[in-house]
Amino acid sequence: MTTKAVDRYVAAYQRFAANGASGAPTWLQELRAAGIARFREVGFPTVKDERWRFTNVDRIAQTEFGAPPADGETGDVPLFEDLVFGDPKTRIVATFVNGRFAADLSSLSGLPEGVLVGGLAGALAEHGDLVRSYLSRHADTAGNPFTALNAAFIQDGAFVYVPTDVDLAQPVQLVFVTTAADAPSVSHPRNLVIVGRGSRMSLVETYFGIAGSIYWTNAVTEVVVGENAVVDAYRVQRESELAFHTATSVSYQERNSVFSVNVFAFGSALSRHDLTAVLDGEGAEATLNGLTLLAGRQHVDHHTTIDHAKPHCNSWEMFNGIFDERARGVFTGRIIVRPGAQKTDSKQTNNNLLLSKDARADSQPQLEIYADDVRCTHGATLGPIDPKQMFYIRSRGLTEQQARSLLTYGFGVEILNAVAIDELRDRLDGIIHGRLENGA
Repeated sequence: MTTKAVDRYVAAYQRFAANGASGAPTWLQELRAAGIARFREVGFPTVKDERWRFTNVDRIAQTEFGAPPADGETGDVPLFEDLVFGDPKTRIVATFVNGRFAADLSSLSGLPEGVLVGGLAGALAEHGDLVRSYLSRHADTAGNPFTALNAAFIQDGAFVYVPTDVDLAQPVQLVFVTTAADAPSVSHPRNLVIVGRGSRMSLVETYFGIAGSIYWTNAVTEVVVGENAVVDAYRVQRESELAFHTATSVSYQERNSVFSVNVFAFGSALSRHDLTAVLDGEGAEATLNGLTLLAGRQHVDHHTTIDHAKPHCNSWEMFNGIFDERARGVFTGRIIVRPGAQKTDSKQTNNNLLLSKDARADSQPQLEIYADDVRCTHGATLGPIDPKQMFYIRSRGLTEQQARSLLTYGFGVEILNAVAIDELRDRLDGIIHGRLENGA
């Protein structure tokens, strides 16, 4: 079955390369060819692979995903408005339907001079040299077959370029909507964000699908943070309860840069997200936070790597997971301190709250330290709601469900409070309350 599944994507790539992709520049064709060659070599991962032993992707491999509808429409303006925030006259929103840039659903008129936000396909045509300088420099196709498959089908996605010394007041919102289709479909959004020296910006990625739809989103996002630049990033995964979501997010930081990302996972039947932060300049700082709230038979797997490549860098990481019914969470957090990366300070925490006896969480913190003057810590917790806390709350007159909901909310609010954008925090707060009111 695995061989047949790989063959399907190789055949799909051959059709893609012969038709819509045939006019691409040579360097892009070579990048795509290398991606499919790597995917054909390794195929879909199995539970025999150490990095995938807690996450079985057979359902993805066995489902025959086709191309998404060519001209999908959301068809529901209130639904779209639920995914974005801010004044419609000034907000910066790039919308993607079934993996393709939708200009008519985007709001890009208020961009400062020199700032570029739009589709990768358009950027390849208009700013090919700039895209070529950064695309696929940091996303590792060798280590992740899904990243390799995404590279094979690079066509569209988000492109954001912020030149030197720009303070972007409005957050850049990237909204990826998958519409209903007659048969399961797959899209491969490829996102590239370049933030120049001394610039500041906020970035919000949202992935959403129509309820009841079976589809697969396989996304890759690369963020390059220049010297002294500051990037505050957020990622909200609200896929259909029947969907699959695989993603790779890589940030690359230069000297004295600051990068933070807050990841929220609420949707999909199965999701796997690999996050890597490379601190490749002295004085760089990175923060990786995450909150997962799942129920039913949902499954989430977060693999994080913080790579301290230069000395005098700091990183902080906290991932909290809330799992009800038969949901399962996996967290693998890896901190690497390279030779010579002295004065590294890194802290990692993973907390998991199990709301039922059938929920499950697996946590694997890892430290790889090749320098001697460092301070690195990690810790993990796993368990149900504390009965003493439940008793204390109920003694104040709350019902069991009210007390349970309040304590569960308090478990996640630490991550929620890290959201610096008020309107986004309010939206996330509403999603969390809604899930807790209906059981997680």
